[in-house]
Amino acid sequence: MALTGRAALLAALGSIPVGLLAPSWTGLIAVNSPLALAMMCDYALAAPVRSLRFTRSGDTSVRLGDTADITLTIENPSHRPLRAQLRDAWPPSSWTPGTETAASRHRVDAPAGERRRITTRLTPTRRGDREAERITIRSYGPLGLLNRQGSHKVPWTVRVLPPFHSRKHLPSKLARLRELDGRTSLLTRGEGTEFDSLREYVPGDDTRSIDWRATARQSAVAVRTWRPERDRRILLVLDTGRTSAGRVGDAPRLDAAMDAALLLAALATRAGDRVDLLAYDRRVRALVQGKAAGDILPSFVNAMATLEPELVETNSRGLASTTLSTAPRRSLIVLLTSLDAAPVEEGLLPVLPRLTKGHTVVVAAVADPRIQKMATARGTVDGVYEAASAAQAQAERRRTAEKLTRHGVTVVDAAPDELAPALADAYLALKAAGRL
Repeated sequence: MALTGRAALLAALGSIPVGLLAPSWTGLIAVNSPLALAMMCDYALAAPVRSLRFTRSGDTSVRLGDTADITLTIENPSHRPLRAQLRDAWPPSSWTPGTETAASRHRVDAPAGERRRITTRLTPTRRGDREAERITIRSYGPLGLLNRQGSHKVPWTVRVLPPFHSRKHLPSKLARLRELDGRTSLLTRGEGTEFDSLREYVPGDDTRSIDWRATARQSAVAVRTWRPERDRRILLVLDTGRTSAGRVGDAPRLDAAMDAALLLAALATRAGDRVDLLAYDRRVRALVQGKAAGDILPSFVNAMATLEPELVETNSRGLASTTLSTAPRRSLIVLLTSLDAAPVEEGLLPVLPRLTKGHTVVVAAVADPRIQKMATARGTVDGVYEAASAAQAQAERRRTAEKLTRHGVTVVDAAPDELAPALADAYLALKAAGRL
């Protein structure tokens, strides 16, 4: 029940902090005691903030670029109605720049003994875990002259997952996979194919596929058809060292590499292959092994969510040793790293024979589209210098790729938006050739 008259004044005087009665206030009380009385009564009638109870519910994960709704329940156990302004604070990267003020501040009106719910909508701009910081609430009296203010800590974490933009390419890659997977049988045989069926020979078939025993039992020449084997092992290795921090466009190279890894994982899973993930620089940053087909993508995006480039040089010997221990049997090893000359020649090339000895190796790298644009610059002195510099960088990159190719490595070098489909095509080409 609200206090009035003398009881309200006594309650107000007993509850106003001593620090509030500054010299300016004492002068105000002496000059305008009715206003001072009204302000003190207003303060006394404001609902206390310390006794408020808060609980959270809502989304615990969201893809980068999407929105997450976090519901905050406020319970007012006091006998005074709550009229308040509330700020639900989160890290700055939880919102698009310029929208934090509108998204984090709420008006709350909760009668005595009742609950109210408010929703804070997050639009994260970075991957990783976003943790709620604190709730600051300012409770006003009925006149809005004075207020009580306090803070509460209500923990909640939202994990921001990689956006997986390349999933738009998955239907076309799956269509190509279906052509390889028995519906359009292979006419060549490799170490990664298995016998499928017999059919009649037609001109143009590989004569090595003729089944002479079956031909002897019938009047027509019979040829064997082959299909890609299933249940192959694939290890995706993300290099999280210094070179992965370089920004290409609006994002680090690591983000483009993760997007390509997700598309390949989705495609290989549909092909019946087993896919693992390793992130490494000087130590293991993430490792996902032995997951069932339905759990691979959720496990991968969850492990990638908190990965950040480390400003250290990647330990190539440690990377090779960890890769070999993670993939003891013959596997397809996809190394998503840089094609910069120094890291490759000084780090990767010396350990490459250990990887190619028992495995098929693919190196995928993110190219900078700005270099291609610079290479076409003409018309000004600055443009000519830019074109010459870009041509030199491209030539050096091609030489590095050729060195890797001479070691039996398949190299995929593409711009961020093109890397994922190019890597998927390389995987399908290996299957079509029977090398996987």
